[in-house]
Amino acid sequence: MVGSVRTIGRKLLGVAALTTLTVTAACASGVGAIVDGDMPAEIKVVSVTDRTGTSAYVGTSQLEGIDLAIEEINAQDYLGDSKIVLQKRDSASDTQTAVSQTIQTIADSSVSAFLGPVLSAHAVAVAPLVERAELPTIFTQAGSEGVVIGDYTYRATPPMETYFVKSLARLRDEGAKTVSVLYNAGNVSLAGLGEKMVPEEQDEFGYRVLSSTAVQATTQDFGTTATRIAAEKPDAAIVLLVGAGNSTAMSQLRQAGYDGPVVGNPAAGAGNLASAGPAGAGMYWATDFNFHQSAASSQEFVEAYRARYGTDPLNYAAEGYDATWMIARAIESAGGASREDIQRGLQQVVSEGFEGALGKIWFEGNDMRVDGVMVEWDGSQEVLLAEGSSE
Repeated sequence: MVGSVRTIGRKLLGVAALTTLTVTAACASGVGAIVDGDMPAEIKVVSVTDRTGTSAYVGTSQLEGIDLAIEEINAQDYLGDSKIVLQKRDSASDTQTAVSQTIQTIADSSVSAFLGPVLSAHAVAVAPLVERAELPTIFTQAGSEGVVIGDYTYRATPPMETYFVKSLARLRDEGAKTVSVLYNAGNVSLAGLGEKMVPEEQDEFGYRVLSSTAVQATTQDFGTTATRIAAEKPDAAIVLLVGAGNSTAMSQLRQAGYDGPVVGNPAAGAGNLASAGPAGAGMYWATDFNFHQSAASSQEFVEAYRARYGTDPLNYAAEGYDATWMIARAIESAGGASREDIQRGLQQVVSEGFEGALGKIWFEGNDMRVDGVMVEWDGSQEVLLAEGSSE
């Protein structure tokens, strides 16, 4: 899940003073509001996400899932004569930009719902704004606390710790008694796993942490840590990095002489281990979605995505797809497209759950949950290891 601890801590004080007055004024200034029970010809939904910037690969994939869902909803006449119309705004990995675009969205009372940004820093900054303005908002990724904060904020990405437990269960089942840990301290979700979950679950899953090394998001060379891990001779390594860092770390671990299993995270997917080739073999991770998973609703999504884009979907696309269908289901359930209608409808959606791209979906509060799957890089591709509950 995407987020930066340091970025969240910065800028928010400067943003707060600007936004409090602006949002208050914006809420009163919009025209063309949709009244409760109204089903207009066009139902406007706004997306603020990264189409450029450091997280563009996440936002672009998310938008592909959103676009596919809207095409299906409209083609099926799922909402009768009403069609969802998407307005896309590029936050370009900048918190101030995301806040400004959110304020513009709130001010437009013809907007019925909001698909929020993927970066935790952005989501934490805008969540109080949309909650105060009573604008139904669904986030994907954005795994930190302070995102799902009330009746109008939802998250369509299960928190990583809720399915990472599958990896720890696999360590137990394989008899691992010692582990060495390398993690990205600049990522909210990964730091939470490395600093809290992994050490706190030692007794439960029967392993002992030999060492734990934190690196920053900008770190590109893990050679020193790899050498130390190899010297420790752990039964398993836990490497919690983002993107291409996973490939570098795996290559350096193998070069240092460590040839055991490695627990990763979903950011090792999306082909990020390809450059490591055979050296990447043996890294496995739990994820909320993989295109190999067998649930009928997942495979329907995969087939539709392949037909539309000519490639296999990433988890970001699956999450965007399910988030958009949540809005459509809410409108259909409430029989109206006002902000209040959609909020009421979303409460019905989360109480019932549904089958989506991620498979069987349920909620704790307004936060999504799934069983998740286990995948492994075999040196040339991702292969499915296990599905269903870890226990």
